[in-house]
Amino acid sequence: MNKRKIVVFGGAGFLGGYVVNELELRGYSVIVADVHNSFYIKGSNFKKCDITKILDIENVIPDDVDVVYNFAGFANMEKAADNPIEVINLNILGNLNVMEVARRKGCKHFVFASSAYAMSDKGSFYGVSKLSSEKIVEEYKKKYGLNFTIIRYGSVYSERNFNNNYIYNLIKTALLTNRIIHSGDGQEVREYIHAADAASLSVDIIEDNKFLNQHIILTGFEKMKRIELFEMINEILGNTLQIQIENTVLENHYKITPYSIQPIVSRKLISNPFIDMGQGILECIKSINNEQDN
Repeated sequence: MNKRKIVVFGGAGFLGGYVVNELELRGYSVIVADVHNSFYIKGSNFKKCDITKILDIENVIPDDVDVVYNFAGFANMEKAADNPIEVINLNILGNLNVMEVARRKGCKHFVFASSAYAMSDKGSFYGVSKLSSEKIVEEYKKKYGLNFTIIRYGSVYSERNFNNNYIYNLIKTALLTNRIIHSGDGQEVREYIHAADAASLSVDIIEDNKFLNQHIILTGFEKMKRIELFEMINEILGNTLQIQIENTVLENHYKITPYSIQPIVSRKLISNPFIDMGQGILECIKSINNEQDN
């Protein structure tokens, strides 16, 4: 067992759960902190925690903790656009609470789960909350010497059923309705990465000091237009789907690139080898079919 003490806030969530699985696979001792438990982390050292409550956080983080990951907060961008107060409370003030307790407990490395939308003028309050938190993380390094890594995640997907897993929910709706309805023009470009690959890279980051006090972009290897994703899913399903492109403006989403403001330059990290996109989609389909059968 690796003796380093690691706490993962939001460890029962979509990406946080994969990071917990990867940490445990590598032999780390992990505390999972979340408001809800998860089927995917059964057997882990789970502690219920609300990041808006300092006392909850103090009861979770042990003295002389080595690494604290924070995936907790508002992750659904569409809902975030309509809930600014909740977004600010969770994504900014909640992260500040975690960071403050972590530094008091002697944390050696704070890993903040940010987003590509921190680099964009899109993303509404979600993007604003991520960029604001990044600046606070940077300031904690200047003021208190708390080492950090900021990871700006791109389009993450997998076969697990979470409300912020876009590809999974897209396929599930397609299987139920035999249709894919897309509000944009289908030309939006994304670099999809499987959550298992993202988690592996997220753990690599704490094992190499070259990532200390760095901003990392973590995306997939290949660029893909949304229409190409829809056509791939349709082909895998035997061309049984009706694809409907509505050509409306996606107000909160970037089209080709998130780079529309000038934050600190990031180093891009990609997975090699990585989970093939087609294989990832097949796993999503299998998982949804199993869920429906049950």
